Amino acid sequence: MLFNSPEFIFLFLPVTLIGFFLVARWKGGLFAIAWLVFASLFFYGYWNPKYLILILSSVGINYFLGVKLGGSWERPFRKKGLLIFGIALNLAAIGYFKYANFFVENINAIGGTNFQLGQIVLPLAISFFTFQQIAYLVDAYKGEVAPTNFFHYCLFVTFFPQLIAGPIVHYQEILPQFKRPEIYRIKSDNLSVGITIFSIGLFKKVVLADGIAAYGNPVFAAAAQGENLTLLVAWMGALAYTFQLYFDFSGYADMAIGIARMFGIQLPLNFYSPYKSVNIIDFWRRWHMTLSRFLRDYLYIPLGGSRHGNVRRYLNLTITMLLGGLWHGAGWTFVIWGGLHGVYLTVNHGWQNFRRGLGHDLKKSTWWGSGMARLVTFAAVVLAWVFFRAESLDGAIAMSGSMLGFNGFSLSEDGFIFPKKFFAMLLIIVWFLPNTQELLRDYNPALETYKIDSDRRFLKQLRWRPAYGWALFTAALNLLCLTRLSQVSEFLYFQF
Repeated sequence: MLFNSPEFIFLFLPVTLIGFFLVARWKGGLFAIAWLVFASLFFYGYWNPKYLILILSSVGINYFLGVKLGGSWERPFRKKGLLIFGIALNLAAIGYFKYANFFVENINAIGGTNFQLGQIVLPLAISFFTFQQIAYLVDAYKGEVAPTNFFHYCLFVTFFPQLIAGPIVHYQEILPQFKRPEIYRIKSDNLSVGITIFSIGLFKKVVLADGIAAYGNPVFAAAAQGENLTLLVAWMGALAYTFQLYFDFSGYADMAIGIARMFGIQLPLNFYSPYKSVNIIDFWRRWHMTLSRFLRDYLYIPLGGSRHGNVRRYLNLTITMLLGGLWHGAGWTFVIWGGLHGVYLTVNHGWQNFRRGLGHDLKKSTWWGSGMARLVTFAAVVLAWVFFRAESLDGAIAMSGSMLGFNGFSLSEDGFIFPKKFFAMLLIIVWFLPNTQELLRDYNPALETYKIDSDRRFLKQLRWRPAYGWALFTAALNLLCLTRLSQVSEFLYFQF
């Protein structure tokens, strides 16, 4: 079931929301949580009921391990051994479903063998609920979370707004909110804020992201078939996917936050105008923020972080991003995409170290300096997205080669048609306009994942408030979205 489907919007969401508050009123908070767990499992099983066994097994095993790790141990090395076992078990599950065929294909290619595993269907959301539970086990081992009620733990893993494509949440971020009595009483502010954010996200997905896809897909298909693309066509196709992915992921993030807020819950922020970034470090504080936090806390820092000198730091960054790329998909294109960002981050940190050595204040910049930094960062991100999107390594190399001028510098559209004004409008949106969280900042729509400053002066006249104007604006967005619901498409991050 998709957030942008009629059955979710008109049936599942209202029934689940009304049921939550009615059950809480008649039976109390624990029964309301049980209702949410049941609804979330139904939401997950709607796609493929047989994978309910997988997620329930994962939840049960990790809950048991978490309780054990949260207890007292006379021999600490045994506790650490249990943690390693738990992490290995989770990685084995994701490794089999997501990477088994990828590794077998590479073994066959290297060794000339012909091993076959057959088709393995990737279970929905396994990348997200596996990482979330690994983080829980590590936090339990450190004593940062205490053994908890089983229904609470089930809700932590399966809460449907964040189950399918994130954010990757920590137990201590979400479950304490469900322990507040006011959560179980319906509030008009939560509903109005939640519906507004959900509506903006729905518009981003069904109108902008899905509308842009028609301009990017043919270009990538042509590159995959070996066609020589002109410079203009290659860049316009890459830009189309760049905007499509932005509004698709941003739309999902908004909808997840909006749905949770209807229940009175704040999810951690997962997306914050990443194309406004002035460097790649800034980009990864704004794009898939909870994933970058997970990679930092549970991979980069355990590898040594920046504690052993710059060379080791750059190596740790590269390893982290390579594995982050592999997390997104079982293919060499994703590994190269992660490797490119590893190189970008290494260059970025090296440049900052060089400037500090010259005595520069990195917090100060001219308007034109910031503008150029944003443009260079954006171009580097667009080029890397080619490997993220391409269906094959050959197609990605051909596409990126055209973008770098290897096929000449022709500005001909060569049979492709791109709406230049539409693209310019999208660029203005992603570079200059306030994002959803900035518009509703006065109502604290989400938990801060990273501290990012915003221009409050610019927002003064635009910020959201409960008023007829905003109600009409939200209604107009929804009416426009209703005309597109017959063409329901999956979110891009559902593939990961």
